[in-house]
Amino acid sequence: MPDITRRRALTATAALATTAAVTTLAAPVASAAGHHRPMPMPGTFDEVYKGRRIQGRPVSGSGHHHEHGGGYQVLVDGVQLHLMRNADGTWISVVSHYDPVSTPRAAARAAVDELQGAALLSFPAN
Repeated sequence: MPDITRRRALTATAALATTAAVTTLAAPVASAAGHHRPMPMPGTFDEVYKGRRIQGRPVSGSGHHHEHGGGYQVLVDGVQLHLMRNADGTWISVVSHYDPVSTPRAAARAAVDELQGAALLSFPAN
């Protein structure tokens, strides 16, 4: 067995460190690329909740609000409730921004609860 020289030991250590660094840096990129599967779109709903009519439906099209709403539109008494879909699949609205919920219907109900009878005002477009 040949003797290991200091140069060979340092070269091997550098190679292992480089491999570990590349693997660590490449792992998040690979998982982010693999996580780009579309999430299922919720179905349509139309109901009266606590005396308020809430409606929701998938929408198609483009624009700022379509992107944040995840392709879904919710109306409370005919006024659009602006939604945003989080990366983990939960939903938040402009009314209950810090309370993520599992579905757009739950976001609409949370907004009605938070409004406590007040009218939802139209949110100005940016």
